Formats: sequence, C-alpha cells, structure tokens
Amino acid sequence: MYTAAGQLEREQLVQRYFPLVRRIAHHLMARLPANVQFEDLVQNGMIGLLDAIGRYEEGFGAQFETYASQRIRGAMLDGLRENDWLPRHLRREMRRVEVALQQLEQQQGRTPTEGELAASLGMSLPEYQKLLLEAQGHQMLYLEDFASEDGESFLDRHAGLSDMDPGLLFEDKAMRREMVEAIAALPEREQLVMALYYEEELNLREIGEILGVTESRVCQLHSQAISRIRSRVFGETASKSRGRRKREG
Repeated sequence: MYTAAGQLEREQLVQRYFPLVRRIAHHLMARLPANVQFEDLVQNGMIGLLDAIGRYEEGFGAQFETYASQRIRGAMLDGLRENDWLPRHLRREMRRVEVALQQLEQQQGRTPTEGELAASLGMSLPEYQKLLLEAQGHQMLYLEDFASEDGESFLDRHAGLSDMDPGLLFEDKAMRREMVEAIAALPEREQLVMALYYEEELNLREIGEILGVTESRVCQLHSQAISRIRSRVFGETASKSRGRRKREG
C-alpha cells in the first residue's frame, strides 16, 4: 500500500517518464510490421515503467532512466510475443538463417554474403531478401536472451546494484565485448545502418536517403545485421555453455 504522499510521488514519476515510453515505442515501431499498433506498445511500455518504479531502490536519477528504459522496452517486447504477431513459419525460417550464418562463418572463416546465405538456404537472392522484409522485427534482441541458466534475468542481476558480484561484472563485460566484436565484424554498409539507427536515432527513411537506397532495402540490411549479431553472440554463448557443462561433467 502507498501513503498519500507516495501515491503523489508515483504519479509524478509516471508523468515525468511518459515521454520516454512514447520515444521508445516510436523507435521500436520503425522495426515492426504495419499490423502492430503504436498505442499497444505504449500501453505495454507503461506496465514496464510501473514495474521499474516499483523495483528500483537506489534513488531516482540518470541511473533510473537507464533501468526504466530497459524495463519499458522489455515489457513492449513481452507484449509482442504474447500476441504472437509473427507467424511460426517465419520464426522457423529466421532460425534457419541464424544457423546458416554460423555454419558458413565456421566453414569460410569470414562473414558470408547475402548471395551465399540465400544459396545455403536453397533460395534465390530475391526470395531471401523478401524473407528479411516479411520477418521484420523478429531479429530484435530479447531480454531473456541474457538470462542465466537458473532463469534469473540479466536486468535483475545487474541493474541498479552498487555491490555487484565480480563474477557478474565479468559476465557483463564479456557479453559487451562479444557484442562489440559482432558489430565490428559486420559488412561496412550494415555497420553504417546500425550506427545511424541506434547511435544517431535516424528512422529507416532517413537512413535510406543517406545510403541512396529504398526504405525497404534499409529494413533488409538492418534485419540481416541483427541476424548476424544474434548468430555470432548467442552461438558463441551456447558453445561456451556446452563446453563448461562438459568440463564440469
């Protein structure tokens, strides 16, 4: 239960960070199909904001906004999954893409081209590029991708902790290093798309104008870049986990 003063404080915090919810929703919308409603994202994001307010115990400042942003985005993604907005066959196809990426990189020792990926999947290049468009949004990194084997989430273990366990700090740094290496390994044009979208916060149309390509082509490049990152980071994570279990066994 909240006191009257506590209720007022909570309402003020909700009003203060509501624009943050809308900003995150707008950013996600650029990567999602047209059937996803903006207001649905905002509604789920508000659930994440309230959860962040209820969980955070270190005082409200710059750190809280970072923590809240992660909770808000996670709640939006949870809502998308619950609504099952992407057909199962497309999910299966994108898993095939990630597996093909891992195999080709291991075989060739370099990042495969779009044409090589398409051939590996038994598709023509136009068919592969159409798949990237149809599966727009599937390639987002989900918070549970960072969960530990006992189910504890990355955020619950790391955010807002002043006395972080050194082992968890090492895991965090290792994950960040793998993400940086995965991005650095992207083809130059895909690196540029990622930088313009995530660092400069440009939308797909604006990026297309800079690159001199259509918005659809930017979407394909973004989807492929995220698939490459997921394949590299989580493929290596799974491999390390299997090796650790084998040594312990």
